[in-house]
Amino acid sequence: MSEIKNWMLQGSYFETCNCETACPCVWLQPPTTGDCKLLAAWHIDQGQLDGKSLDGLNVAMACYSPGNMKDGNWQAALYVDERADDSQFDALVQIFSGRQGGHPAILMSFVGEVLGVKKVKIDYQRQGGARCVTIPNIAQAEIESIQGITGGPATINNPPLCVVTSHPSIVAKSKKYQYQDYDKNWEFSERNGYFSAFVYQP
Repeated sequence: MSEIKNWMLQGSYFETCNCETACPCVWLQPPTTGDCKLLAAWHIDQGQLDGKSLDGLNVAMACYSPGNMKDGNWQAALYVDERADDSQFDALVQIFSGRQGGHPAILMSFVGEVLGVKKVKIDYQRQGGARCVTIPNIAQAEIESIQGITGGPATINNPPLCVVTSHPSIVAKSKKYQYQDYDKNWEFSERNGYFSAFVYQP
């Protein structure tokens, strides 16, 4: 692993996959359909690595798990905001590939194959209980929160496996989820989603 530097990211994240709501993978149970086809996206409100500002940038990752996610063997593809300069791109790749420790390193420990890393246009939108990300010619995903029985959004807190540990996950359902890159071609709707604020650090 690279020398761990001083870094921190905070902002907004969401994910969607092919599982029924709510995705059983966070409880270490098998995916609804036997495999998991996941897309996660992050908008960084404030962030830095070794003093290099990462404010305002977006990152996305597509993951394929051939079975129970806890068993690993994931394939992953990383997408970094085209607005990032070379040093920002390198910083984000270091963090999200797990080379700078923290929760991203735990997530990447499940990955057996990195399909690639690309610098692309990423449009990340958040409005109320809705989240949307668009990567032209690669991905489009839109989710909306599910209301809880006592009012407000339904949440899951501190499951055994999750993309974000710093905040409870708001449970959502996808309006649209489409991804096509490498050898993958997925399209789903009315499936699982989660979103929340996030904080990552070593």
